[in-house]
Amino acid sequence: MLSVTPNARITWTTLFEDKSLLVVAKRAGIVTQPGKGHDSDSLLNGLFDRYGKQLQQLGAARDYGLLHRLDRATSGILAVALTAQAYDGLREQFEKRTVRKFYWAVSSKTPSTPTGVINKPLMETTPRDFTEQKLSKVSAKGKPAQTAYRVLSTATTGAHEGASLIEARPLTGRLHQVRVHLATIGCPILGDELYAPPAVRRLGPRLALHAHRLAFSHPISGEPVDIQTPFPRDLRSLLTKLGLKRPDEEKAANAKPQAADSEED
Repeated sequence: MLSVTPNARITWTTLFEDKSLLVVAKRAGIVTQPGKGHDSDSLLNGLFDRYGKQLQQLGAARDYGLLHRLDRATSGILAVALTAQAYDGLREQFEKRTVRKFYWAVSSKTPSTPTGVINKPLMETTPRDFTEQKLSKVSAKGKPAQTAYRVLSTATTGAHEGASLIEARPLTGRLHQVRVHLATIGCPILGDELYAPPAVRRLGPRLALHAHRLAFSHPISGEPVDIQTPFPRDLRSLLTKLGLKRPDEEKAANAKPQAADSEED
């Protein structure tokens, strides 16, 4: 009998798959694993419909293959182990912080410097009852937390002048880390219902945060794995509204001249 209820209605996009490892893209609005109010509609429920035998063998001790998580409101890339060897190998990389995770975030303001590292310890709150959500806050009593960032594009005109597209790389893995860190430097993420003021929450169709890139060494072969995704479709109109450039299109445009030069050589 499977420990997690399979649910074929929960879908995802497969970005990488072999016998030991799976990398998928999660949609916004889906929780990563079963929890309060989400016993059967999490991403893991969907994964169990297709990979139940492999994930069941990993067991709760290895989180049924889940190597990390994304907030329900966040879209993007997740790695899932299909064997114990793959789980242990990649888990070690996460613990040593050699796995590189990158997010795109649309913020209401521009950071005071175009690049930087936010170094503020974070502590999780303790809900008083089952109706409250666990949150994260900056506290001297919290665990060390660092987020590197760079500004990719900034709105220079219009009603939303100063809004920015930011690439953030969390160097640690704390609850809601990117969301809290950007909010603490005065750059809350659009659509963030937990850490942004009401006016900023209303600006986004949903939380404007997407885990767009995941890079690591394959836990079995040792080969480099670098998975990237395009800017999510449901947030593209937001960029257009704010006058911000799509980062994936910018990257493609910058790559074209280099490709042409290589062909000429």
